[in-house]
Amino acid sequence: MNLHEYQGKEILKKFGVSVQEGVVAENIEEAIKGYEEITKKYNSPIAVIKAQIHAGGRGKGGGVKVAKNLEDLKEKASAILGMQLVTPQTGPKGKKVHKILIAQDVYYPGPQPTKEFYMSVLLDRSKGRNVIMYSTEGGMEIEEVAEKTPHLIWKETIDPKVGIQPFQARKIAFNLGLSGNAFKEMVNFVIKLYKAYETIDASLFEINPLLKTSDDKVIAVDAKVVLDDNALFRHPDLAEMRDIKEEDPTEVEAKAAGLNYVKLDGNVGCMVNGAGLAMATMDIIKLSGGEPANFLDVGGTANAERVEKAFRIILKDPNVKAILVNIFGGIVRCDRVAQGIVDAYKNLGNIPVPIIVRLQGTNAEQAKKLIDESGLKVYSAIELQEAADLVKKLIKQ
Repeated sequence: MNLHEYQGKEILKKFGVSVQEGVVAENIEEAIKGYEEITKKYNSPIAVIKAQIHAGGRGKGGGVKVAKNLEDLKEKASAILGMQLVTPQTGPKGKKVHKILIAQDVYYPGPQPTKEFYMSVLLDRSKGRNVIMYSTEGGMEIEEVAEKTPHLIWKETIDPKVGIQPFQARKIAFNLGLSGNAFKEMVNFVIKLYKAYETIDASLFEINPLLKTSDDKVIAVDAKVVLDDNALFRHPDLAEMRDIKEEDPTEVEAKAAGLNYVKLDGNVGCMVNGAGLAMATMDIIKLSGGEPANFLDVGGTANAERVEKAFRIILKDPNVKAILVNIFGGIVRCDRVAQGIVDAYKNLGNIPVPIIVRLQGTNAEQAKKLIDESGLKVYSAIELQEAADLVKKLIKQ
């Protein structure tokens, strides 16, 4: 589950991590109040207006602006609120901005120059350990840094048995070229950041930029946080932070129906029971010359109601040219699944794309006969290769 920047900062503050302060606003009136609060608190007429969407690169799309006075704030906040913000991570359609963050100016003049860093905490699946990735090149896309200057990216792997150690935090601060108070600040920042990541069962904490201010403080200017959905039952307070406006409406609908659905960019819809079988099904679609349009796992109870809901969700994608249903009947009998498919098809009326049904397992032959004799535009198969050949043939047609 993705969080907004302001939500990520709220979490960090609970763990004692220093962040760029701000006030969330959903309209101009709230933006004005937020501006007045922030500028009074930090005794500066400057504030930063930041669009709150689940995507990076907001500044490149015009979603981050500096306001130098109240009139400037009104003009720029009005332009950002409600805009369709397009960034490198949103795709050409972009995302509508429903909220903005009125944040303090942290780039104030002082005895030392400011410096931006990059830092993230995530799981290294190849090692089965968490890793802190950091760089002196903050404020930039980390992919660009990795491509052009890979020697400027460091990684610190954390042993899960003992957690992060003080010497590791000091090593990070040293590699970032810090000294004096900034060094101490960075050491504390790293330890608290890792504690926040581990405690809330996050799968990603990305701070970019991580700023050393002109008076040698270390502050999270941005915060991208991704939570592990499988651990949300332990954090009901965090689950309440979910913003469904930022999610794909079809995926939200599928989740409400108890279906595991992820939209992809292909032309063949998939309906499968079991994640492993779903991955294999997407592979066979690729091998047959198609491209999977989605990942959809109906689970172990593929009854008529569940199948009908799955069909409706798949058919909302205009790119779908065929649907492959691949069910293994272990717990559930294949003939019952077949009857569910027939009933769902009739309830939906005319389905504009061909449906290929491959049922294997208990009563598979009875299921195939039921499909074949239904009189509907449904093609049955028992072997996976047979289903793949049907997909290839029907896509060409």
